[in-house]
Amino acid sequence: MRCRIHKKKVFILVLIVAACGLAFWNSGKQRKNEVFSRDLDTGRYSRSYTLNSVKRYVNATSVDKVQKTSTDNMTMMYRSLVYQINFDQTIKNNNIVSNLLNEDSVVVVVQVHNRPDYLKLLIESLRKASGIENVFLIFSHDYWSAEINSIVSSVDFCQTLQIFFPFSIQLYPNEFPGSDPKDCPRNIEKKDAIRIGCINAEYPDSFGHYREAKFSQTKHHWLWKLHFVWEGVKILKDYKGLVLLIEEDHYVSPDFYHVLKKMWQLKTEQCPDCDLLCLGTYSGVPTFARIADKVQVKAWRSTEHNMGMVMDRKTYQALIQCSDSFCAYDDYNWDWTLQHLTVTCLPKFWKVMVSEVPRIYHAGDCGMHHKKACSPSAEKAKIEDLLKENTKYMFPEAMVISKTYSMSAVSPHVKNGGWGDIRDHELCKSYHRLH
Repeated sequence: MRCRIHKKKVFILVLIVAACGLAFWNSGKQRKNEVFSRDLDTGRYSRSYTLNSVKRYVNATSVDKVQKTSTDNMTMMYRSLVYQINFDQTIKNNNIVSNLLNEDSVVVVVQVHNRPDYLKLLIESLRKASGIENVFLIFSHDYWSAEINSIVSSVDFCQTLQIFFPFSIQLYPNEFPGSDPKDCPRNIEKKDAIRIGCINAEYPDSFGHYREAKFSQTKHHWLWKLHFVWEGVKILKDYKGLVLLIEEDHYVSPDFYHVLKKMWQLKTEQCPDCDLLCLGTYSGVPTFARIADKVQVKAWRSTEHNMGMVMDRKTYQALIQCSDSFCAYDDYNWDWTLQHLTVTCLPKFWKVMVSEVPRIYHAGDCGMHHKKACSPSAEKAKIEDLLKENTKYMFPEAMVISKTYSMSAVSPHVKNGGWGDIRDHELCKSYHRLH
């Protein structure tokens, strides 16, 4: 019974988003570069739990003392605005190329949260890239910000599209998929959660912890984005080319487009069973000499090949057959979840072609998985110095396979949890049905 109830709640949530957009449709288009007038930050992440937190929870959620938090008008307005933007799909800079999708085109999708300084660096690096006019650049956001919208509006070197994850914490600050006041505290024991009657008491993760919205959101956004780009963006309905997946804190080399096209040609000719290309690695390469034109063929590993992944529609369609498994696997990391699918659901484990010299770099070595302070200017200097020192090795005439490794399926070495809540499972599964 609990399972059916939660499924209904998620289904109702999906219907509310659609109804909300239609209700505001005739009210006129809102300015797209506004910012919320209030701070919707979800607060500092804390893993501490005490008996007092249970007492506070009980006091806050007593049926006879608390009414459900109402959604304010500003939040409703922004939900409607996001719905409208995703429906309109306004493409900017139409004058860059006469035919947006041709044989030279590549779709680049940037997953954006709220790190404007890093986003500026990424856009600066894209601006310097040769062949960038052939890129259709899609920004997928889970945070509405006037500053971020302004940064995106500065792109004048290729055609762009903004889309917005419609189930973000910012749009649902006091209810699922955000943090409902009646959700269970992260570290409460299940028996205590059941006793106090918090919403998701029956659904801790594999380690006995309850969901934290800020950690769940990235996996939700990643899969929604993938669905929406391949199936929801109208101009890509019949697109048969490549999609490169990057993030706001990445930095591209001037020859990333050139190398991507050369790698795809090599894949077509010499590795037709390769499922993915990968333009980024985490291993440091001090010099590009003798390896700038080299690629390796390996079994895909989430810890090595999750940056600058390139796929075509065939790979996407095989992956999407595993949506239910992706959505049910108890790991809040999208990449570790993919690793699980390569050994449990996909027809075969992924084979990836990797550039020995990275053409995409991780500039944001801080944040959710890194505790050190962010220093975008310092990271920019390091990457640019490396690229400057190796300029003469860029733009190889052709790419060659230097080594093909013996391959076997690679299982995740650990399940990280954070994804035990059935509401996350059902919302995640709904994305495929939305398009």
